[in-house]
Amino acid sequence: MEMNGSQRIEASREQVYAALNDVEVLRQCIPGCDSIEKTSDTEMNAKVTLRVGPVKASFTGKVTLSDLDPPNGYTISGEGSGGMAGFAKGGARVVLVPDGEATMLNYAVSAEIGGKIAQLGSRLIDGTAKKLAGDFFSKFSQIVGPQPAGDDAPAAEVAEKKGWVGRLRDSL
Repeated sequence: MEMNGSQRIEASREQVYAALNDVEVLRQCIPGCDSIEKTSDTEMNAKVTLRVGPVKASFTGKVTLSDLDPPNGYTISGEGSGGMAGFAKGGARVVLVPDGEATMLNYAVSAEIGGKIAQLGSRLIDGTAKKLAGDFFSKFSQIVGPQPAGDDAPAAEVAEKKGWVGRLRDSL
């Protein structure tokens, strides 16, 4: 599977690069991340629980950073095992380009999956991968970019914590 995209982040290239190397920021942004631990300047171990269609699996794996070019980007590669659900391995080239006061984060991802998850079909897997990437970059932009000012920020946090049922009840 191949996937390319870009995301404009309202922060300097140096801030974005630093956040991409911050395990706490990554833990908050990676969908389904149970844990992430930095084992060296270029390696991390992670545990992620994901649902792809009817299959829910916990993946444990290793992530390696290479081709480091601060603050311009790097290559990230990883490999994980989900037990009976299968495996995933792949990598991404991340390039950060200044865009005025903001940064364009460009990425090119290649991934390979096998096992039970691979039997679900490429349309379901591709759709899930695109949604996960979108969720990651949306959350990453919220954390790294400027925080909203005024009284709207606490209200947004409360609404997010309530979930859709609480927001529906409050709107009635």
